[in-house]
Amino acid sequence: MELREYATILMKNWVLIVIASILGIAAGAGFSLLATPEYQSRTQLYVSVRSGAGTTSDMVQGANFSRQIVNSYVDVIKTGVVLEPVVDELGLELTANQLSSHISAASPADTALINITASSPSPQQAAEIANAVGESFKNVIQTELEPDSGDGMSPINLTTTQVALEPSSPVSPNVMMNILLGLLVGLAIGVGIAVLRAALDTRIHSLRDIEEVTDKPLLGGIIADSEVEKHPLIIKHKPHSPIAESFRALRTNLQFLNVGGSSSVFVISSANPGEGKSTTSVNLALALAEAGSRVALIEADLRLPRVSKYLGVEGNAGLTDILIGKAEVNDVLQRWGRTQLYYLPAGRIPPNPSELLGSAEMEKVIAELEESFDYVIIDAPPALAVTDAAVIGHGKAGILIAVSAGSTKKPELEATLSTLENADANVVGVVATMLPPKSVAGYGYGNYGYGDTSKINAPKPDNTELTTTDASKANNEQ
Repeated sequence: MELREYATILMKNWVLIVIASILGIAAGAGFSLLATPEYQSRTQLYVSVRSGAGTTSDMVQGANFSRQIVNSYVDVIKTGVVLEPVVDELGLELTANQLSSHISAASPADTALINITASSPSPQQAAEIANAVGESFKNVIQTELEPDSGDGMSPINLTTTQVALEPSSPVSPNVMMNILLGLLVGLAIGVGIAVLRAALDTRIHSLRDIEEVTDKPLLGGIIADSEVEKHPLIIKHKPHSPIAESFRALRTNLQFLNVGGSSSVFVISSANPGEGKSTTSVNLALALAEAGSRVALIEADLRLPRVSKYLGVEGNAGLTDILIGKAEVNDVLQRWGRTQLYYLPAGRIPPNPSELLGSAEMEKVIAELEESFDYVIIDAPPALAVTDAAVIGHGKAGILIAVSAGSTKKPELEATLSTLENADANVVGVVATMLPPKSVAGYGYGNYGYGDTSKINAPKPDNTELTTTDASKANNEQ
């Protein structure tokens, strides 16, 4: 992934990251509140060698010797010979070995000082243990390790330079440190989950995702609009909106695709239902008709027809009646208002849609309409669900695959293309639908406009009354 993609992932999952960070802070604060406070108290001893009335050289040698033996004495402090008397004296419910874990001893570099630190949940007990360990250590050194040499005095002298005092505040838990650590851990977990979700998410979210799956031309990027379900005829109801411009851009790309004199018949399908194929079919047909082209729109989804509902027309008689020989094209082809769009509804839902759509009669219908119209747009069923789209596109018709951003998965798009390729269908391109406006920057019209479109008076819709007479007259003029 590129840095920009990581930034996008973090922006999309900022709520998750914030929640994880808050939980981390709460965990750090909770741990601090529940943890047992730990207090520390320190005593300090000075180690010297008795030099009596010796010369200056003797005193220097004694000082050097003191610094040399200090490190050995530090290791003695945590041994049982020093700690067992402390346990007995203070009546601690600990063994000498257990007490050693609460004691630390160290000597600053190049000094004859020994620092003894004791920790305990009780500040008073911490001070008592530190002082008791210091006294026990002095006793062990002077009576056992370095006993007197005959004059009643040990050659090593230990002096307490700092008495352990009762601490006023605990050294742990460190509330601010725990909260900061909790924040960092929560933030890391949130970011990790966000990146993992993105890595495991196989859905298509942008135009780049489509380009990673297929090298088929990307003919259009249709911007998402929350009002599409209520008003699917975007070209009619919102002619100046960015999404309407998206369909016009698709129209332009389709016209360039047809410059070489290839087939003007286009089948629009998708991998799964609900990915915008019918909306794309209707609005593309309207956009082509708006540009002056004569367009025939065929509702070939004989399982779940939607186009008739979108156009607000009756579709009881239509394509199925032609395919079974009960009607002619001119009998059921209807002109939509005063536009150059002619519509062939699905008709009654048959029990064998695939057989009808793959029949010779279907090829005749398409050929007849192709001869009479500039463009023939066919709304086909989803390619993964059934084989209808494949059998329609088996001839010279070009297939456009509608891919829904945030819904269609990459393996589904790959399977759709593979299925159509195996059926020898001619997939001419891909149309991305329901795209966030920012994802089509530089491609579509997400940030493009002519001012406040809300103040533009949209043209009044044409009379949408449909008559078969208009359709018949139009065909007879050819």
